[in-house]
Parts: sequence; C-alpha cells; structure tokens
Amino acid sequence: MAQTQDTQSQGPLRGVRILDLATVVAAPMAGTLCADMGAEVIKVELPRGGDALRSLAPVWQGHELFWKVTNRGKKGITLDVRQADGRALFLSMLPQFDVLIENFRTGTLDAWGLDIQTLHQHHPNLIVLRLTGFGQTGPYAKRPGFARVFEAMSGFTHLTGETDGPPQHMNYPLGDAIAGLFGAFSISTALAEKARTPPEQYRGSEIDLAATEALFRLLDPLAAEMQFMDVVRQRNGSRATYTAPSNVYQSADGHWITIVGTGNPIFERICKAMDRLDLLTDPRFANNLERTRHLVALDKEVADWCRQHSMAYVMQRLDEQDAPYGRINSIAQAAEDPHFQSRQALIDLPDDALGSVKAPCIVPRFVGRELPVPHTGPGRGEHNAEFYSALGLTEADLQRLRDSQSI
Repeated sequence: MAQTQDTQSQGPLRGVRILDLATVVAAPMAGTLCADMGAEVIKVELPRGGDALRSLAPVWQGHELFWKVTNRGKKGITLDVRQADGRALFLSMLPQFDVLIENFRTGTLDAWGLDIQTLHQHHPNLIVLRLTGFGQTGPYAKRPGFARVFEAMSGFTHLTGETDGPPQHMNYPLGDAIAGLFGAFSISTALAEKARTPPEQYRGSEIDLAATEALFRLLDPLAAEMQFMDVVRQRNGSRATYTAPSNVYQSADGHWITIVGTGNPIFERICKAMDRLDLLTDPRFANNLERTRHLVALDKEVADWCRQHSMAYVMQRLDEQDAPYGRINSIAQAAEDPHFQSRQALIDLPDDALGSVKAPCIVPRFVGRELPVPHTGPGRGEHNAEFYSALGLTEADLQRLRDSQSI
C-alpha cells in the first residue's frame, strides 16, 4: 500500500462525508472503517477535555497510541454543541454531510436541542447512526455501557472460560470492535439505499444500533438450540462442542496450536497426519455427531500426539495432509509470520510526531485497486482553521467562538 494520506481520493466511499460526534471505540471505529474506504470523516471533540480514548492504554511517552490507530484517516475539529453558538454552527454545517455518527446515551442529544426531528429539519437527507449500549427504546435504553457490559449481557462472555471456572473476558474490548463493524455496515447499507433511490424521493434515516444486540446477533444457533433441544450452551474451555476434534493443543516444545476437524474428509486428513488410521474405523468417531458425543476421548488422542512431537513436526505433518490448523500467535509472532508479511497485514500509518505507527491493514482488499495508507488520528482541533475557513468563517468569527468556548 502506498504511503500517502490521500485515502479519500480512491476508495469506494470517496465523496461521502461523515461527521463523527462519537467517543471512545465502538462508534468512532465505524467512522474509521468508512474512512479506510475513502469517506471523508471529520472527528469532533470538545474544546476542553477531548475524547476519553486519549487516556486509554496504550499511551507511550505521552503519545496516545489507541487514539492514533482507532481514529486514523480522519480530520479533527473541536466544537461544543451544548453551547448556543456551537449548536447553531453545528446545525448550519450539517447539510454538508451525508452521515452523522453519535453514541451519546439515549436522550442526550434531545436534551441539547438536537433531536432527530431538528436534525432532519436542517438536513432532510441526513443518515444518522446512533450507536448505544442498549438502543433507543426499552427499559435499559438510558443505561451506560462499555464493551464488557455488551459482552456479558449478550451471552457472549457466558461461553468463554473453562467448564468449572468463572466466565471470562478477553484482554481487549471485543464488543466495541464488533459494534463498530456493524456500525460501518449500517452506514454502507443506508448509503446503498440512498444511491438507488431517486433524489426527490429519498429521505434521511435514523439507525438505531444497540451494541449488545450486535454481540447477540453473532450467536446465531444458540436460541434455536435452546428452543428445540432444551440446551443452553455452556463454556467449555477452548474445546468446541459442535464439532470435533476442535481444541487447543500443546506441542512437546511448549507451543500451542489449534486444530479443527469439521467434517469427515478433514477428520480423515488429521488421522493420516497422526498416523492413526485406526481412528477412522472406530464407531465412536464415525461422523461428527458421534465425535462430539465422544469428544473427550477424541481430544485425548489428538492431545497425546501433539505432546509427543515438536511444533515444527506437528505443523509439517498437518501441512502434508492439507489439514486445517493455526499456530497460536502473539501479536509479535503474527507480525513475523511470512504470510502476513507478504500481504502487508500490518501497515505503517504516517504520524507527524512518531514518524509512523504500526496498525492493521485496510480490510477488505479491492482487487486491482490499491487504497492509500491513512494518516494516524488527528490532534485535538488540528483541522479547525482549515475546516471552519472552508465554511466561510473569518478569524474574527473563530475568535468569538473561542471566547464562548464553542470551539
């Protein structure tokens, strides 16, 4: 990917303008994913205080690394829509944008005089993404929420951990990332509808995205499993209960690998890699349903084989049989993986203070089109002069707005 900041010039969302009022991770990530695809995203922060993400680890020598990567590709301005002047300025500039992203607690914008009717009165075609923990309606609508809350209440955390241990969260706000993905999907869906609707017929939309429901949506068969089989799926460590073998195994030299044997042909390849063709005629392992009924016994066979050999040998044997596996990588090991290196899965975002910051590549890839590498997230109010001057505001106007603490 070329080292350039001009992501907007080539991406499939080029020409789309997004105003990002959101904070922390989930909703801002929705805007960032759109920025990766070429949308022009203007990130709004309060004139004093800024986004809470700026203080979340990792922060290195005062440099806000989480902020820099999560808000990459955006321009930054300051604006306080709670102030009368700030609110008036906000409403006046709204028609220049296609999308507004906000994640304030339900009812907050209404209290500031920026309810959906007012927003659409000033811009009838505006797409408004409202990403909250629990949605705009229901008894929990006004509750605060963060990633671990979404993960816990959706049933996601209930599935994570050892059978006889407590539920566990991973050491990353996965719920925020998933909600951000649904947010970008929601925006793209609304833009697709707008594109196929005659301009004189199109009216803006309000998207009610609940982060907890985004997590819930991923647990596809669990409700049906409960309905028809009276089974409430439980945590089971790393062992899957819907297919076997499928677990994490340790090699003789102390490394970890995940091996997945979904379907009879794949199970046969694993057995050949292990030189255990006898397992193919064992009635306990005749098909996936039987294998899941006897998964503890099957797991022991695979685990014993892995413990007897080095990781290099295990991987070689599985490769020879074209059997699916994955070495358990840390981020350091993933960065050194030759496949990820060849595809430039980690890229260097240009940064004015640090030179560059490593971050995941743009996903997905559009074949035949090279999307430019975005710049890291902006400084607070970095683009105030550029942005507000383009609106026609003079230096005297800006000073008046500074004096009223509106920008």
